[in-house]
Amino acid sequence: MTKLGFDRKRLAAIDPFLNDRYVKTGRLPGTLTLVARHGEIAHLGVNGMADVERQKKLAEDTIFRIYSMTKPLTSVAFMMLVEEGKVSLDQPVHRYIPAWKDMGVFKAGTAKTGFMTTPTSGPMRIVDLLRHTSGLTYGFQNRTNVDAAYRSARIGEIEKAGTLDTMIADLAKIPLEFSPGTAWNYSVATDILGYLIGVISGQKFEDFLSERLLKPLGMDDTGFHVPADKAHRFAACYTPTAKGGMELQDDPTKSPYLAPPSFVSGGGGLVSTAADYLKFAQAMLNGGVHIDGKHRHRLISRKTLDLMTANHLPGGVDLPALSKSLFSEAAYDGTGFGLGFATSTSAARTLMPGSDGDYFWGGAASTFFWVDPKEDLIAIFMTQLIPSSTYPVRGELRTMIYSALDD
Repeated sequence: MTKLGFDRKRLAAIDPFLNDRYVKTGRLPGTLTLVARHGEIAHLGVNGMADVERQKKLAEDTIFRIYSMTKPLTSVAFMMLVEEGKVSLDQPVHRYIPAWKDMGVFKAGTAKTGFMTTPTSGPMRIVDLLRHTSGLTYGFQNRTNVDAAYRSARIGEIEKAGTLDTMIADLAKIPLEFSPGTAWNYSVATDILGYLIGVISGQKFEDFLSERLLKPLGMDDTGFHVPADKAHRFAACYTPTAKGGMELQDDPTKSPYLAPPSFVSGGGGLVSTAADYLKFAQAMLNGGVHIDGKHRHRLISRKTLDLMTANHLPGGVDLPALSKSLFSEAAYDGTGFGLGFATSTSAARTLMPGSDGDYFWGGAASTFFWVDPKEDLIAIFMTQLIPSSTYPVRGELRTMIYSALDD
């Protein structure tokens, strides 16, 4: 028996696998797996708990912290401004953030003693923010004196006090890791895109995102906080223990997400549901169009989306050749990076089933999604365990979903 070109038995095997390996063993609180093809849901499976302590079951409408799965949404919103001619990818960032004009590259020193820097070989451009070649970083990288300065100033932390404006001011005091365009390093760059959306559009970033993307898509359960009337649907978040279990990381009844944040993070601040994220992913698979019955709403053009999902790493190399930081979101040979998405440049080199040109990303709490235009396929996985590198669920699910294709 097949459904939408899938072997039903093989798809049905996914949930028992996840339940036996991860949920029953106490490694994950619960899982939600959604597979769509040809515009229809082929599989929707739910296991385990949204809140282990209160024995609240995971449901199809559970609200999750999606962390870096915010980035593709912010990037698409920014590209709307590019389409309108209000900004271009080759412009220097300091055109919009003058305080960054003379940012140098780290040579020596610390935030406490002062930094020595060397001049950049060229200006940071808008494209560098989108493809993560800006020279910025994240505090959690734990590699250099630069990311130590980020940790000290709590730059990029979702729950920090302060605003996008104070983040911009703080970053002006810290050197870059490398000259823009010469390496790839996962960073707060997408938070900067959120700031720039506000500067260029004249609207608050969160208002622009809501009016131009979330509302047109009908993503009613997606936002930068969980409203009081939806708090009962909000999942708990966990972190692994040394003994292979997990412990509570964020209690959903006391979470910072229950109130609007002062720091609105375009890089990792959204909460959402699987159904909401499917609307976004399906619009991307449709070539930038949201289709609701007889109504069509174009978000971005097909050609803009083609540009976004192409590999933009200098020289056309893959991430391992250029990266300063590899981790579970994209720790693969054969993977490039576009304008807000990772993309498979050689499915064979990833050593996993897939298609050249599929694109994807994930979040810190082990959520992830991918879109495969060649197979007309979308997959979304939701759980809540930090960090995302804890278990190899992403590769396992890719293998099982592609192994279920039967057409």
